[in-house]
Amino acid sequence: MGAHRLFAHKTYSATPLLRAILLLFQTLAGQNSMYIWCRDHRLHHRYSDTDADPHNSKRGFFFSHVGWLMSKKHPYVIELGKRIDMSDLEADWMVMFQKKYYFLLYFIMALFIPVWVPIHCFGESFGDSLLVCYFFRYLFQVNGTWLVNSAAHLYGTRPYDKNLQPVESWFVSLVTMGEGWHNYHHTFPWDYKAAEQSMHFNPTATLIRICEKLGMAYDLKTTSPEMIAKRIIRTGDGTHYALGNEDAKAAVTAIGPVHPLNPTYSSKADPPRATLEDQGLPLFHENDVIKVTAIKNTRQTATA
Repeated sequence: MGAHRLFAHKTYSATPLLRAILLLFQTLAGQNSMYIWCRDHRLHHRYSDTDADPHNSKRGFFFSHVGWLMSKKHPYVIELGKRIDMSDLEADWMVMFQKKYYFLLYFIMALFIPVWVPIHCFGESFGDSLLVCYFFRYLFQVNGTWLVNSAAHLYGTRPYDKNLQPVESWFVSLVTMGEGWHNYHHTFPWDYKAAEQSMHFNPTATLIRICEKLGMAYDLKTTSPEMIAKRIIRTGDGTHYALGNEDAKAAVTAIGPVHPLNPTYSSKADPPRATLEDQGLPLFHENDVIKVTAIKNTRQTATA
């Protein structure tokens, strides 16, 4: 709701109070500062599943899940990362304050308070509190986030755009409160729902609407049903629940039960090739691409 849909994609606007609350929760998550998280995510969308993508899924499940954090960055990630416009976050004093004091804030919010409260209030031992409220909590939530980079790019269907690597994953959506409808999200990244249906394993969208009713969120961006339908018909893989066809829906397989909640539920169609284009893919609206006049040595086709 914060790092992804508000700060990275600007799919809605928020009052200073809500922005501060979401910054605190993002610090608690311990996934680097808001500024760095959003820079990496915007780069991921601009050059998705190419060598300029920090967690390029074409390099396999392990790399896109966690290996990218254990590896030296590809030169394209460094070079093209400099093009990402971060001026909006650089103008946000709260984001820059968190960036400057991130490690201190992380120690307080993600380690000290979660471990101290059970010890002080509930009589837990230091060891139990540290293992459960810091290590287990961190490992559980960060692996959920990583599944969006890995499983939600590899195992699922592409009802909105078969030319994009990301897929629709019921399982990842269940684990991450709505972040697994990834083919839709990469097709329409400006939609605050990050999904076509906001009531379908997507409590994050519901929470944004609640904040809207409370006057804390406003200017919610979404995609018209007409635009969605036209895109499904033009570029979809035929598996859409309403506008798809039976042959495409039947061409789905899985290890074990063929059910959308199965993490390996996937279309039998070959995944698309990803081409690194200078202008990149849209990020904030349909025609939002980088206008580049002279770039050398950046065009390449990623291999599966």
